[in-house]
Order: sequence, then C-alpha cells, then structure tokens
Amino acid sequence: MSNNALLDENRQLRRKLKAYEANASRNEQKLRRFQDHELRFISASGVHELLVAIFNEYRDEFRLDALTLLLIDPEYEIRRVMENLDITAHSHPDLLFVEDAAPLQAYFNEHFHPRLGSCNESCYQFLFPNTGTLPSCMALFPLVRQGKLIGSLNIGSYEPQRYIQGVATDFLERLAAIVAVCLESAINSEKLKLLGLLDPLTGVHNRRYFDERLEEETDRSLREQAELSCLFLDIDHFKQFNDNHGHHIGDLVLRDVATLIKRQMRSSDVMARFGGEEFAALLVRTDKHEAMDIAERIRASIARHQPHDADGQPLHITISIGCASLAGNPDVAAQSAAHHLLQQADKALYRAKQSGRNRIDYSLAETSDLRNRSA
Repeated sequence: MSNNALLDENRQLRRKLKAYEANASRNEQKLRRFQDHELRFISASGVHELLVAIFNEYRDEFRLDALTLLLIDPEYEIRRVMENLDITAHSHPDLLFVEDAAPLQAYFNEHFHPRLGSCNESCYQFLFPNTGTLPSCMALFPLVRQGKLIGSLNIGSYEPQRYIQGVATDFLERLAAIVAVCLESAINSEKLKLLGLLDPLTGVHNRRYFDERLEEETDRSLREQAELSCLFLDIDHFKQFNDNHGHHIGDLVLRDVATLIKRQMRSSDVMARFGGEEFAALLVRTDKHEAMDIAERIRASIARHQPHDADGQPLHITISIGCASLAGNPDVAAQSAAHHLLQQADKALYRAKQSGRNRIDYSLAETSDLRNRSA
C-alpha cells in the first residue's frame, strides 16, 4: 500500500474516531440530562411537583412540541385525588384520562413496547386533543406497573423523522418506567391521605378535615379581611328513618343528602359530614346574602328529593340549616374566631329546629369581643 493510501486511510480513521467521540460525548450529555430528570421525578414531594417536573421542566429541557400524560382511571379514583389537590383540566390540559383501557392498549403489543410512527387524525384526537396542530410523528411510551398498563407518556413532534421505527429509545423507555413508579407512588400516597380525611359512607370529607380547613380559612379570611360564611346542616327527624325503615334506608338518605349538598358547593368551598346526620360547609368569599341563597337552594333541593323505602314508598326528607358569617375585628386569634363562627352557625341551626324545621336561620359571628391575636 502506498504512503498516500496509508495517509488517506489514516485520515478516514481519524474522522471516524472524532465522529465516535462526538457521538459518545453527545450521548453522555444526553444521559446526564435524562439522569437529572430522573432524579427530579424521584425527588418530587407529591403529585403537584411531579406534574410540574413532567409538563414544564422536562418538556422545556428537551424542547418537545407536544407532551401528554394519559392515565387509565376506570373507578374515577385518580381524578378524585386530582380534584382534591385542585388539579383540573384547566390547570393541566395535557393530563388526560380514560375509563376503558382497551383503546390505549390497542396502541401497544402484548409486551408493551413503545410505539413510534406517524400521527394521524385519530391519534391526534385521542392522545393530543389540546395540541394546536397535528404532530407529524409521535412516540408513545406505556406506563406499566406489575405487568398492568396504567397509562402512557405521549410525545409528538412536527419533525416527520424525529420518531420513526428503529430510532433508539432506551433513555426514554427508562424515563417512562420511572414516571410510572413515581406517579403510582404519589397517587397512592394521596389516596392514603384521603382515606383519613373522607367519610367512608358518604364519600365527602370528614370532621377532621373540616376542622383543619375551618381554622385555615378563618385565618385567611381575617388576614385578607375577606368574607367567610359557614353552614351547619341537620337532617330533620333522622332517627325516625332508622327506627322505622332500618339503617340501610338511613344510609341511603345520608348519601343522597350529601350528594345534594355537594352539588351546590363550588370547588373553593369546604363540605364535610360533621357527625351522625349533621353536615357542615364553609363558603369561601361568601357574604350573608349569598350564603343564605345557597342554603335555600340546598334546603329546596332536599325537600324536592324523594327516595323510596324497601316497599317502594316515597320518603319525605327535609333539612334544617344554620348560617353564620364572620365579621368584626380582624386582629383576633384564628382558632377563637373559627370556634365562634361554628358556634354561631350551630345556634342558628338550633333556632331553625325550634321554629319548626325545614327552614334556615342566621347568626352574625361578631369577633370584636374575642381574644386578640397577640394575646
């Protein structure tokens, strides 16, 4: 082989070596970026922080054109957790849910391998419904736990060749596996919290949750000098339902009443089963007149509602409601003001009961004579 040929071969080998070194460097940098995000996902303190890491930080870091997270939620359990955390379709439009797993499973084989390829109109409507423009191609990564599909992490690109069959996806597959673990852990953690704060019969919050929120909302109301009203609600003659029809019918009545009350609540309001046949509600940024309107809507809806006993006979249910609104000196202890607000609502409820039931009474929770915050 001539000297020139050897020199040419040497130059080609050097160029290849430089290309390999550059590629290795890029892969090392990419791996480091993926590892940083893996640690970010793993260290997320809860669902909120995990979603921010996925939808904000990860999307921005890798300049993704479209990114959605689709979760299978047949029993509405995950969405209930999200609602409790105030995570909504408005705040997280790319967090999607389906009740039936079959449509999503159809995108993957039995081994749940990633799906790469073009994105048609059907995929677009199902996987990227809030993306402004149809992506040219997509990469779908199944989220699998204990051999079961729980959702998918979906990436769309306007570059036709970015995600095609044969493109290496090792880093992304690993990332999706970590997302699945972190997501399941965060949701289960929130479920456990909810179990301790929900009434198992009616599905609404329990007294423990209400007491916590009562002091929080009272403190906020005092600091911001914002209106706060409280409703105390009691089903009329409830003992008779249990005595005459049995506890099964009594439980039915409690669930129905809880549902009817909750329908009148806004997402910012707090509603709970206080104990027995009593319920309580905090109406945030709500003055006397609006609170009384809400109370009347609740009273009327329950009076119109007619469940049936075991023999198919209609049951007539009514409810009495005490309403109170916080007013007066803002420089008082939140705990004292919260207790006073609930006490005044309870007194108003007592008057409604004494006046014949199926009615509403009102008290003003004046705080001027309560203990000062600094006392």
